[in-house]
Amino acid sequence: MSVTVTHRGPIAVVTIDNPPVNALSLAVRTQLFALVEALDADEHVRAIVLTGGGKLFVGGADITEFGRPVELPSLPALIERIENAAKPWIAAVRGAALGGGLELALGCHRRVATAEARFALPEINLGIIPGSGGTQRLPRLIGIETAIRVAAENLTLDGTRAAELGFIDRLVQEPLVDAAEAFALEALSRPLPEPASRRPLATPAATAWEEATQRIGRAARGASAPLRALEALRFGAENGFEAGLANERAIFLELRASDESAALRYLFFAERAAPRPAGLRGIAALPLASAGVIGGGTMGVGIAAALRNAGIPVVLVERDEQSLERGLTALKAIFEAARKRASLSEEEAEARMRGVTGAVGYEALAGCDLVIEAVFEDLAVKRDVFATLGRVCRPDAILATNTSYIDPRQIAEGLPHPDRFIGLHFFSPAQVMKLLEIVPIPETRPEVLATGFELARRLGKVPVRSGICDGFIGNRILRRYRAEAEAMVRDGVAPSAIDAAMRGFGYAMGPFEMQDMAGLDISFLHREAARARGEAIAETPGDLLVRAGRKGQKSGGGWYDYAPGNRTPIPSPDAARLIAPLVGAPLELAPDRIVARLIDAMALEGQAILDEGIAGSPSDIDLVEVHGYGFPRRHGGPMFLSSRQPS
Repeated sequence: MSVTVTHRGPIAVVTIDNPPVNALSLAVRTQLFALVEALDADEHVRAIVLTGGGKLFVGGADITEFGRPVELPSLPALIERIENAAKPWIAAVRGAALGGGLELALGCHRRVATAEARFALPEINLGIIPGSGGTQRLPRLIGIETAIRVAAENLTLDGTRAAELGFIDRLVQEPLVDAAEAFALEALSRPLPEPASRRPLATPAATAWEEATQRIGRAARGASAPLRALEALRFGAENGFEAGLANERAIFLELRASDESAALRYLFFAERAAPRPAGLRGIAALPLASAGVIGGGTMGVGIAAALRNAGIPVVLVERDEQSLERGLTALKAIFEAARKRASLSEEEAEARMRGVTGAVGYEALAGCDLVIEAVFEDLAVKRDVFATLGRVCRPDAILATNTSYIDPRQIAEGLPHPDRFIGLHFFSPAQVMKLLEIVPIPETRPEVLATGFELARRLGKVPVRSGICDGFIGNRILRRYRAEAEAMVRDGVAPSAIDAAMRGFGYAMGPFEMQDMAGLDISFLHREAARARGEAIAETPGDLLVRAGRKGQKSGGGWYDYAPGNRTPIPSPDAARLIAPLVGAPLELAPDRIVARLIDAMALEGQAILDEGIAGSPSDIDLVEVHGYGFPRRHGGPMFLSSRQPS
């Protein structure tokens, strides 16, 4: 049974036990609805405590039902029935009460929780809004301003804050059910409070709504659900609970059927599955109590920061004292910036640095469980690093390369015990970007591969296994994306028009703005290296720009011009003149045609990657694009989009 009842004298304890997150599935709703009737009729029961089994209350609705017609009893009907029950229901919350779980608690007459409990309405992350009274009952308990933050801006309340706002009637300690039973017995002597649906709601001034609209619109970056949640809150505040509830449900059902919600639900399930690939089930990760990072540049420092944020002690190695000092200073600056943003306390920032040991020379890595190389992208340099690590490190230590392009099999040539070698491709800034491409070589042991996925979990990253090819999954698609964008330039389409179309689609910046930010010389040098190997690489407009000294923002100009101290791109007559020999007559393309051409190119490359076995599934490719390359989340990814195109 997913719902159980135990009796403690006049108190019935109803427990939702539907692992892993106690989702409010049809079976759970059906049992709860029947229990309201049964317990109302039971003369021995005077109050009901509703709680969740395990470590949480309710993690939300059953998302797998969203692709089907609504099945009765619906969650709104269940909550209304509990709210109107003849006997009081007390929600007893530990852990998470999310989405439908929070709405269920709102329908109860009273609520108790531990201080560590968490309350949130994260529906906007799935392209929908709360659909069972969350935007209507919550503001009547905690006020409209905070409710806006919860329903439309992803604010999470802990138990302490929820009690301060009046949502929680009493903070309690474990054992939770014992405390809730005592509270329920005590509350029997007091009148029942008004249900949330019948409580008054102070309506803010029109300017407050306008300010919220602007703030939420900026943060949403084109996503529909946040502003629709705000719309539901405002409608209910101005038109009353019943009208607000009907309006909320209509918006919920409309958004549930949208392409945007389908894309976001697709990513939700892909992200949930990513840390647990089927091929590694039953394979234990190796112990990982310490790590070394070789290289104090931008990438090495970012990796070290990510490791420290996960509580893993780090040895940071550089070639000389000056380089080491520069790396340690940069690492300290990352934690100091987090302190200034209030992401870390001063004590936490200091603790992060205390867990870092700086060293010149590889001998300091002898005791590390994992060593990650993050040096210059040069095969000979990397081989020298691993030749030394093979002598210095323990035979069971995992040795990893952070290469972006080089074949890791070549890097590992001659390494003793190559079964402990693996590619771990982080994305810059490594302490921020969530993607981790995991690239085993044929000799990599399953336990080492499992440790790579476990590391990603500890770092809070989305892991994707990639086979070996030039650029792996992400950079290979990026190269195709850029090539198609340059092909449009050769056709006569202005770079600024292409960038504007991709920003309109949802990217933070277009392909040419991105190249200017990263530096055009990086991909240029990669093409030059391929030419030196004898590969037939045609000259590109980007080559002409770099040869003229235009490397992007760092040189004051690339595809665009940049004023001193300003990163705003300005269309450049000089760049247009330089690339003119490779560009056709001016051509105007509609933004949707530009977007379609670029997404089709990405999807075609993705399909080739699948056909070659480089990626395991289309969703792996989409996770790479969303978490590593800024593909707008609300569109799901190039493979998801292409799968929904008419055949």
